Amino acid sequence: MAALRPQVLFPLFAKVTTLPGIGPRLVKLVEKVAGENVADLLWHLPSGIVDRRFAPKVGDAPPGRIATLIVEVLAHSPPPPRSKVPYRITCGDATGKITLVFFRGDADYLEKVLPVGEERVVSGKIELFDGKRQMSHPDHIGTLQQLDDIKRVEPVYPMTEGLSPKILDKAIRAALAKAPELPEWLDAAYQQRQGWQPWREALLAAHAPASDEDLLPTLPARARLAYDELLSNQLALALVRLKARVRRGRSLVGDGTLRTKVQSALPYTLTGAQGRALEEIFADMASDTRMLRLLQGDVGSGKTVVALLALLAAVEAGAQAALMAPTEILAQQHFETIRPLCAAAGVRVELLTGRSKGAARTALIEDIAAGRVPIVIGTHALFQKDVEFHDLAFAVIDEQHKFGVHQRLELSDKGSGTDVLVMTATPIPRTLTLTAYGDMDVSRLDEKPPGRMPVDTRLVSLERLDEIVAGIQRAVNNGAKVYWVCPLVEESELIDLAAAEERYAHLKAVLGDTVALIHGKMKPAEKDAAMDSFAGPRGAKVLVATTVIEVGVDVPDATIMVIEHAERFGLAQLHQLRGRIGRGGKSGTCLLLYAPPLTLTAKSRLETMRDTEDGFVIAEEDLRLRGGGEVLGTRQSGMPEFKMADIVAHGELLVAARDDVKLILSRDPALETPRGEALRTLLYLFGQDEAVRTLRSG
Repeated sequence: MAALRPQVLFPLFAKVTTLPGIGPRLVKLVEKVAGENVADLLWHLPSGIVDRRFAPKVGDAPPGRIATLIVEVLAHSPPPPRSKVPYRITCGDATGKITLVFFRGDADYLEKVLPVGEERVVSGKIELFDGKRQMSHPDHIGTLQQLDDIKRVEPVYPMTEGLSPKILDKAIRAALAKAPELPEWLDAAYQQRQGWQPWREALLAAHAPASDEDLLPTLPARARLAYDELLSNQLALALVRLKARVRRGRSLVGDGTLRTKVQSALPYTLTGAQGRALEEIFADMASDTRMLRLLQGDVGSGKTVVALLALLAAVEAGAQAALMAPTEILAQQHFETIRPLCAAAGVRVELLTGRSKGAARTALIEDIAAGRVPIVIGTHALFQKDVEFHDLAFAVIDEQHKFGVHQRLELSDKGSGTDVLVMTATPIPRTLTLTAYGDMDVSRLDEKPPGRMPVDTRLVSLERLDEIVAGIQRAVNNGAKVYWVCPLVEESELIDLAAAEERYAHLKAVLGDTVALIHGKMKPAEKDAAMDSFAGPRGAKVLVATTVIEVGVDVPDATIMVIEHAERFGLAQLHQLRGRIGRGGKSGTCLLLYAPPLTLTAKSRLETMRDTEDGFVIAEEDLRLRGGGEVLGTRQSGMPEFKMADIVAHGELLVAARDDVKLILSRDPALETPRGEALRTLLYLFGQDEAVRTLRSG
C-alpha cells in the first residue's frame, strides 16, 4: 500500500528512529507519547510554553523566575567521595556570581560542558539559597553560538515518564524540518474566510507558540490543522459509504403478515419514535441500494422490538435475517425476548454462539445453509467460515462499537447485497455520531415505551455504608431485587475481583445466602448460574457484579441499583447501569456511592445523573466534561481518536467538513481534479490509505 503513497510524503512515514536522539532505548517512549512515524510527531502539539527570552545580568536576575544568562565559569567544587553533597560550579559576570548545582553530577561531563575560564549560556530557574543566587540543574547549557537557539519561547509537549523534554523537542524540530510544501486541498474561498495559512506554515506556527493564547484550539494555526484532520475523517467515511452504496443492494418488501401477528402479541403499542424508525428502515429495505443505518436508542427504548419487526420484514420477503450481539449473555437475552414473539408468528428462530457444540451445532449449521432457519441470533460465531446462509438479506448488529467496521462488512458479505442495521444503546452526541458513523443514516429512539418507570437517583457518601446495607436488608425482606456494582480498576482485573469478592463476602455475612456474585473471570456456565439464580423467582436477591452487567441484562424484578465508587465511572457507563432497573413496571432507586472529597468534574458528573434520565442529554454533558478523546470510553469503542481536533472546541468545523465533503464528491467523486488530487494527498497524510484503496477499487 505504501508504494501508492505520494513520494513527497515518504519522509513523514519513516520511523521515529530516523530522527536524531531517538535510539532503541527511547523509541518505545516516543511511540507511547506520540506514535511510531515522523508524521505522528507533527501532530503532537505543544500543551504549554516556557519563555526563555528574559536575559538579565547575573546581579539583576530575580529569584523565582526563569532566566537565560551569559556567564563565565569560575570554579568547580566536586563533592568529597561517597558524600551526598551536590556538585557545585561557581559562575558569574561583572555584576555578581551564581552557583550551578548538580545532584549526582558527573565530573567528567560537567568539566567538558562547563570548562573553567570560558563563557557559557545557561537557562533555568533562579533560586536563593543562604541569600545567594543559584540554579539547580539548568535546563540548557550551551555556547555563545547557541544563544539564539536557547533564548526563545520553548514549546512544552505532553510527556511520558523516562523521556526528557529536550530529546522530544529536538526530535519534533527535526520532524518539522522534514514537513514538505504540499498542494492546497482546502476550498480557496473557505480558507480565505477563515484567515488560514497554508498547511506547512500553520504546522510550524502551531509548534511555535509565543504566548499562552497561542495554545488555544480556536487559534487559526491550530484550527486549520484540526480542520484538515476532520476533513480527512469525513472524506474517508464518505468514500467508504459511496462504495457501499454503489454495490447493489436488493429490494426487500414484505406483505406485513408476520409483523401484524407479532404486534398483536405485544402487551403494548409501539411508541411514535419506534414507528418513525421502522418507516425509515422499511423505506431503506425497499430501495435497491444497500442499507446502512444506525438505530440509536436509550436503554430500554425498545430497540429489540424494532429490530425484530425489521428481521420479519426480510423473512416476509422470502429471505433470511440475522442478529449479532457482542456477548453470549446478550445474544441469549435477545433470543429469550424474540423467541416467544416469533412463536406467535410461526417463525423459527435459532441461537448460535461459541457454546453451540457437537452434533446439535452441525445440524443447526446445515439447517441455516439450507434456508430452514429464517432468523439466526448469535455472537461472533456467525462470522465463522463454516457458517453459510442460504440467502442472508438483512443483518442487525447490536452494540456496534464492540465490533470493528471490518466485522460489520464480514457479516454483510455472508449474503448478497445484505442490508445492515446497526444498534447501540450508548447515546452518542450528534457531533460524535458524525465522526464514527458518518457512513450511516441515523434513526433515534428518543421516547420510552409504556411501563418504563422513572428511577429515583441519589448521591450517598461511602461513609454511610452501614446505613445503606441495613436499608438493602429491609428492601430484600420486602421482596426487592438489588444489583450491587463494584468499580472496575483499569490497571488490574485482580484488584476488581478482590473488591467484588470482598463486597460479596461482606453482604453475605449480613444477608446470608440471598447474595450471588458475577464477574468477568468466571466461566460462562458459572455466569449463567448466577444470572439465572438472580433472574428466577426463588433465587438470589442481591447480585454483586463488576460491569459485566452493563449491557443488555434484563431482570424486570430488579428495582434497586447500588453503584460503589460511582465517581470512578464515566457518565455513559453510569447511565447504562442505571438502565438495568425500573423495567418491570415498578419504579427503581439508584444509589451512587462516592468517596469524598469529590473533584469538581466528578461532582458535576454525579449531579447530572441525579438530575436527568435522558441519555442524549447525558451524552452531550459527558462530551462537555471529558472532551472528545475520552467520551464514552472511546478508546475501546471504535470511535476515531483525533490528534489535533477536539470535538467540543471544533464542532462547527466538523459540520463544515461534512458539508465540504458532500460538495466535493458531488462534483468530483473519483477525486481526479487538481483539488481532488490534493485531497488524495490529505487522505494519505492522515493514514486513510483504506479510503484511497476504495477509490482505486471503484
